[in-house]
Order: sequence, then structure tokens, then C-alpha cells
Amino acid sequence: MKAYKRFLNYIKINTTADPNSGLHPSSMIQKDLGKLLVKELKELGVSDAYMDQYGYVYGTVDANTNRKIDTIAFIAHMDTSPDASGDNVQARIIENYDGNDIVLNYEKNIVMKTQDFSFLKSLKGQSLIVTDGTTLLGADDKAGIAEIMTMIEYLNNHPNIKHGKIKIVFTPDEEIGEGPMFFNYSEVDAKFAYTVDGGKEGIINYENFNAASCNVTISGNNIHPGSAKNLMVNSILIAMEFNRMLPENMIPSATEMYEGFYHLNNIEGTVEKTFMHYLIRNHDFNLFNYQKEQIVEIQKFLNYKYGQNTVEVNIIDSYYNMKEIVQKHMEVVEIAKKATEMAGIKPEIYPIRGGTDGAQLTYNGLVCPNLGTGGWNAHGKFECIAIESMDKCSEILVNIVKIVAQ
Repeated sequence: MKAYKRFLNYIKINTTADPNSGLHPSSMIQKDLGKLLVKELKELGVSDAYMDQYGYVYGTVDANTNRKIDTIAFIAHMDTSPDASGDNVQARIIENYDGNDIVLNYEKNIVMKTQDFSFLKSLKGQSLIVTDGTTLLGADDKAGIAEIMTMIEYLNNHPNIKHGKIKIVFTPDEEIGEGPMFFNYSEVDAKFAYTVDGGKEGIINYENFNAASCNVTISGNNIHPGSAKNLMVNSILIAMEFNRMLPENMIPSATEMYEGFYHLNNIEGTVEKTFMHYLIRNHDFNLFNYQKEQIVEIQKFLNYKYGQNTVEVNIIDSYYNMKEIVQKHMEVVEIAKKATEMAGIKPEIYPIRGGTDGAQLTYNGLVCPNLGTGGWNAHGKFECIAIESMDKCSEILVNIVKIVAQ
């Protein structure tokens, strides 16, 4: 079965992660996809496939040779981002895409424009899978799952390709930074691994952001506005002041490549109480720490200005840049580069302006750079992927298996 056909089946299942549930997995609906994947793995001959209590799916593609070959792993995540709805995804295929603007939804006048997304021109002539403009697509990361599954099927159909043991893992909750939280490392006894998670085909990532989340709680004092002079303390206005004190050019829409940012991801409040949630990101560890220090200094200033405990800040580190470890094991990257070239694609190495499960896995001893899936515009209604790109990504995975066996 072609990768895109599997993909279209997977995106029918809503797997949106829930950062506020306190559950593991964060949304039980992720297990619906997990059950399907276990069934499919077993049909593909992965007899030990199972899903554990936390929603992780594990399986082993057995070696088909007695030669000693390193065990490797391929990993993708089942959940989709809570930034956009993943329910009732209505995908359609645009065959022989003409490279022009795409009307996703005529009724709602939702158009994906080439002037906004210049990469669309490079997909001209391909078969493009898009949404109807009301949900995300789910290529992040159900495309990765589909490509791994297609790799397994290809190896089954080509027993002349000798390979060692291959571990397969599909994780929950990557989108909320909890993918490796209950990862069973003893189950995945591999020399190294690859996450297959986002970016165009041929992308190889082994640098990611150092990341932290920051919750800001601001307490005010609500008084009837008619008698509020010298008494009202409007927490919403203080929140606006807090945000203005951050560097205005350090936001996602004004940064690229190695430039860090503060991302105000959520804000809600009243005069009495306002909550803000920030993402803090930087590839450089020293600058990352400086950004966190800036937050604390703003808190101190506003508390001096408005009174102690007016502003409370809670900063929690999420993950760190895997580069510090992967650069000691660059053979893993070289294998991916060679596999990409074998597929007729020029490998491109970029820093991830985000993170993957691989960042935390690498810090916990399983070196794990990331490979592209062919997807674009993750986390939103303009998400799309080309069928031809998915085919190439599956081919790259097969090539990695061949190279390791050599």
C-alpha cells in the first residue's frame, strides 16, 4: 500500500493532544489510532507489536540474516497539535497541482496563496493533499507513521534486502513535550534511532531549540469603574505592560534559523486575574538562560511597581538542544545524508525551530536526529503534503536500513 493511502486512513482518527488533562496519554482518543497501528503492524508480520498503558506502540521487525547488524529504531508520534482542530479532517488530493493559489474552502473563502507560501511553486506537477481550511491535516506526524509502515511493507516484499533488527515506536503527546515521558528504553535497545517528524523530504535535523514554558499569573483589584481612582488594579493592563517589556523583535513572526523568541501562546483574564502562557526558545544555551532571566527581571520590576506578588512567574524547562550530543556521533547523520542522496535528493541540514521526541531521547542515551516527512505548514489549516514526497521519504528509510546492513 502506498504511504499516502495509509496516511488518509490515519487522519480520519482525531488524536489531538490535551496539555491540560494531566492524563497519560493526554487524550485517550490517541489510543484509537494506537489500536489500529498495532493491528496493522501485526498484519505486516511484526508479531510482538503492542500498545502499553500510556499509549506507546512498540514493535520489532526481526532481522532476516544471521550477520551481526546494529539494531536501529524509527520513531513517529500519533498526536496532533492542539493549536488547531484535528477532528473531522476533510482532505482532498489535487492531482498535477498547477503551482497557483489553492482555494481550500469556497464557502468560507479560505485560500492558500503562493505569495504567502512560496514553497508551493516547488510542488507544481505533484499530487498535493490539502485540508478544507477548517482543520489541520495531520501530516505532523501521521505522515511519518505512514512512511515507516510503508518501509516495513517494502522490506517484507523484498526479502533479498538483508537487514538487522528494527525497532518501531509510535509515541503519544509529542506536541505537548511529553512524548518521551514514559518511553520504555529497555524495549528499544537500539544503537541509534531516527524520528520521522516534519519538514520537506531530504531534511535532516540534529539541532533543535532549548525550550522552556512560562506561566505568568497577574493579580489585580477590581473596583466599580465609577469609583476606581487610585483603587483599581487592572491585571489585563499589567499583562500588556509585561509583554511590552519583552524585546518586540523576538517573536516567531520576526525570527528565523538560529534566532530565539518569546511566543505568547495564550492569554485570558479579567481585571481581577490574568493568565499568560509563553514559549521560550533559543538554540544557544547561554542566550536561552538569559531569556529566562529577562522574564524574572520583568517580574521583579512589576512587583516593585504594583506590589509584592502582583506578578507570579513559573518557568519550566522542556527540552534541550540535542546538537551537543549528536555531534559526537555524526555517523548517524552521515548515514541519513547518504540515504537521501541514494533517493536522488540533495540532503539539507537545518536547525529545527522547535523540538522533537528525539531531543529528549538523545539526552537520555538514544541518539536520535530527525528526518523530514514531506509535510508543510504544520499545526494549522494550511498544512499540506505531496504524495510524491511521501514516497521519497519512505525510500530514504529503506535506504537507511540498507546502509546500516552494509
